[in-house]
Amino acid sequence: MGGKQSRGFPNKDLNELSQRRKSAGKDDVPSLSSAAERFRRHTTVHFGYSTLSLAMRGLHGTPSELWELREVQKLNLSMNSLCSLPPALGTLDNLVVLNLWGNNLSSLPPEIGLLKKLRVLFACRNRLSEVPEELGSCSCLEVLSLANNQITGLPGSLGSMCNLTKLNLSHNRIVHIPTCVYSMKGLVFLHLACNRLETIADQIQDLVNLKILIVEGNSIHTLPKTLCFLESLELLNVDFNDLQNVPVEMYLLSRLGKLACHPMDKGLHIIHNPLLKPIQEVLQGGLSGLYNYLKPT
Repeated sequence: MGGKQSRGFPNKDLNELSQRRKSAGKDDVPSLSSAAERFRRHTTVHFGYSTLSLAMRGLHGTPSELWELREVQKLNLSMNSLCSLPPALGTLDNLVVLNLWGNNLSSLPPEIGLLKKLRVLFACRNRLSEVPEELGSCSCLEVLSLANNQITGLPGSLGSMCNLTKLNLSHNRIVHIPTCVYSMKGLVFLHLACNRLETIADQIQDLVNLKILIVEGNSIHTLPKTLCFLESLELLNVDFNDLQNVPVEMYLLSRLGKLACHPMDKGLHIIHNPLLKPIQEVLQGGLSGLYNYLKPT
C-alpha cells in the first residue's frame, strides 16, 4: 500500500535559507537543528519509506542541514548541478535509494560505503571517471546504474556484491568487461551498450542467472562459446558490432526464442554486423533457420 504522495522541497524555502545565512548576523543564524527541521517537514512517507526529493532545484551544493535527516530512506538529488558530495553523505545510514541522476559529479565520496542499507543507486548522466572501492561495502545493493559517464573500469571490491541483480554500464569508455562483473553471480540484467568492447571473456558463463545481456554498439569481433551456456538468457543484443559469425553452440540458447527487432523485445538482436555468408542468408529464415544451420549434424 502506498503512503502520501511525495512532494519536492519548495525552491522558495531553499532560497530563503540561503538568503538568511548571507544576510543574518552571527547571532541571528538559525541553528542547524532548526534549519534541518524545515527540511524534515517536507519529508513524506511514500510506499512505506521516508522520502525527500530535492530534484530539479538548481542546487550547486547540498545544504549542510540535509545530513542531519538520518531517518530519510529515499533521497532524490537528480537533475541539479552538483559537482561533488561531502563525506557527510555517509551519515544517512538508513538510505535505501539514492538518486544522483543528471548532475555534474566527477567522483563519489568514499563514505558512500557507509550506506550499508543502500539497495538502489542511480548515478547515471554524470562525469564519473571511476568508482570508489568503498562502494563494494554496500553489500545490500541490488540495482546500480552508472550509465552515461566516463568510466573505464570498476574496482575489484564490487565483485562481492552478491545481491546485485541489475547493472547498467552503458555509454561509458569500457574496453574490457571489468573482471569483478563476472563475480556478480546474482546478475539478471547487464547493460554494456555503447562502450569500446572488442571481446567478451569466457568467464561470462559464470553469470548463470543472466536473462538480459545488451552489448550493442561496441566493436566485438567474436562471441565466446561459453556465452551459449547461459541457459536463462532471454534477450541477447549484439546489434551494431563487428561480428562475422557466431558460435555453433548458439542453438543451446533455447530461451531466446526469435530474432528480435524492437530494442527490448526478448530474443536475439544481431542486425548491423558484417556477418559472412551463408550466415546472412540463414538469418533471413529466422532464428530456427539459424539454429538448424548451426546445430551439429
